[in-house]
Amino acid sequence: MEIGISTFVETNPDVNTGELISHAQRIRDVVEEIVLADQVGLDVYGVGEHHRADYAASSPAVILAAAASQTKRIRLTSAVTVLSSADPVRVFQDFATLDGISNGRAEIMAGRGSFIESFPLFGYDLNDYDELFDEKLELLLKLRDSEKVTWEGKHRPSFNNLGIYPRPVQEKLPVWIGSGGNQESVVRAGLLGLPLVLAIIGGRPVQFAPLVELYKKAAAHAGHDASKLTVASHSHGFIADTTDEAVEKFFPPAQAVMNMLGRERGWGHYSRATFDAARSLEGALYVGDVDTVAQKIIYLRKEVGITRFMLHTPLGTMPHEEVMRAIELLGKEVAPKVRAEISRWEAENEAAR
Repeated sequence: MEIGISTFVETNPDVNTGELISHAQRIRDVVEEIVLADQVGLDVYGVGEHHRADYAASSPAVILAAAASQTKRIRLTSAVTVLSSADPVRVFQDFATLDGISNGRAEIMAGRGSFIESFPLFGYDLNDYDELFDEKLELLLKLRDSEKVTWEGKHRPSFNNLGIYPRPVQEKLPVWIGSGGNQESVVRAGLLGLPLVLAIIGGRPVQFAPLVELYKKAAAHAGHDASKLTVASHSHGFIADTTDEAVEKFFPPAQAVMNMLGRERGWGHYSRATFDAARSLEGALYVGDVDTVAQKIIYLRKEVGITRFMLHTPLGTMPHEEVMRAIELLGKEVAPKVRAEISRWEAENEAAR
């Protein structure tokens, strides 16, 4: 069971002071958070790509590279790379470079993008949303699998037998498929034999269990060993020394962000009742003390089949020291509890077979 952090590097006004942190400061803070995550034994850190004023990470690979030389073990991934509006050659080169700096710890999480500001920015038509992703994923996998590639497509200039450099340290640079729960995305990942990341940020996580089964069936149908494929989740949350403290600190910025996005997307109002319901064992919000969050992650592993959990924290702007404390608790206290219980549970299951 792998446990880590994901962030979108938000720079919203602080809900208590109104202060707006600069993009530069938030980026430096994230590098410190990645270094701490490595020190406390977390497995992975993901940085999401956005191209708007309230997010500071338009280039996740650069931020991850800044932390790569200061870390030793933690894996470094985008969360996600908006592949539909990117050049797969450049994406591969950036993450192969990151792989070299980190000595083999880079990953790419490819997604179509739930935020669409990058499409007009880079000159792509949203009417080609699905076609762009399919074509560019195909090219990215070719680049990963072969040093020299011949390519002809619709949305990118063709090239013939060109070498793509640098090559990564890893024999195959890991490419994950990020999905918000779309069946087509899940099946695509399974058929290609690629690891899957589910954004479980609402409703009941157990509702994603059929999607995990669908993914594994698609993988088996295509001849892949489904037992070796990893399924990850990305979910909002925050950890503090007590549950009351975690709730008090996390709810105001979370509500501000969710209602801002809700106004853009036509969601209902994000209330304290919505927040509290999502904190229940079967809810999608991982907010509380060490035991509360550990039990929810264990439940997710047992009931849904998730084998990598990524806590998205902070949601909105929170004081850097509070985020650092949450990372410390996740690595030093939550992760050992989860790993011990999952190891015991898996051993019992194996013995019962």
